[in-house]
Formats: sequence, structure tokens, C-alpha cells
Amino acid sequence: MSEHNGGCLCGDLRYKVMGTPEIGAVCHCRYCQLRTGSAFGTLAYFKDENFKITAGKAKEYTFTSESGTQWETFFCDTCATTVFIKLEVRQGLIGVTAGTLDPPTFWFELDREAFMRSKATFVGDINAKETHETIAYYAPKIDEPKRRKGG
Repeated sequence: MSEHNGGCLCGDLRYKVMGTPEIGAVCHCRYCQLRTGSAFGTLAYFKDENFKITAGKAKEYTFTSESGTQWETFFCDTCATTVFIKLEVRQGLIGVTAGTLDPPTFWFELDREAFMRSKATFVGDINAKETHETIAYYAPKIDEPKRRKGG
């Protein structure tokens, strides 16, 4: 089984993953835009047992999305780089923020590109196997402030 390492900007928080991701995804939802400070998030989802923190400790921030589902984001306590996430709808999987993988960073295939409805107009074709305007299990159930709503 292949092994890849990664970590935060300052290097205090390090991890390793084994094998290939269960899912490779690009997400244009408003939450990913806010958590990355960019136009989209790129995530590689590994089984829990194939992910291990090898140095440092992650700080956690949990919030509830407009669909009522829990998001847990984990970041370096020193430099605040988001290193991985856990989603209530993806039990048993950890979403590694792909930019934190050591080079070669993007060695996996992209299975899906989600929330095309809020994709920035300047982002071109990403070549994922499937694209989705939205995801049914993320249908809004609670009212969000306008700044956090998707497209």
C-alpha cells in the first residue's frame, strides 16, 4: 500500500495517508470557499484507518451547515492551515485538504466536482469524472446569513 505525507504551512502539524483516496473531489460550495479563502476546496477522502497524525496536534472548529449537517475542520494551532475535515455525511472518511499533501500534491483522480451553482466564473474545466450543481443531502433546512449561502 502506498504512503503519502503532508502537513501545514509551518510544518508543526504532519500526517500520513495510506493507499488511494476513496473519493477525490473539488467543491465550490460557500463553506469550502470560506474555509479555504479561495474559489474552491480540493479534498482527498481516505478511510479513517488510513490517516494518521504523525506530528503536532490539530485544533478543531465544528459548525452546522444550512442543511443541518455537522462539519468538523481541523487546522494547525500555530499557522491555522486547514489540514483535514470530517463531514457527518461521510462517516468513516477523513477529507484531507489536497494542497497540504507533500509534492507531488495532486497525484489522485478527481471523481467529482460539486456545487457547480456557486463555481467562480474564472475557474475553468477541472475534468472531474462527474459534476453536480448541488448535492441532494445538502438541501437547505435552516436559514443562513446571506454571506454564507451558496450560489
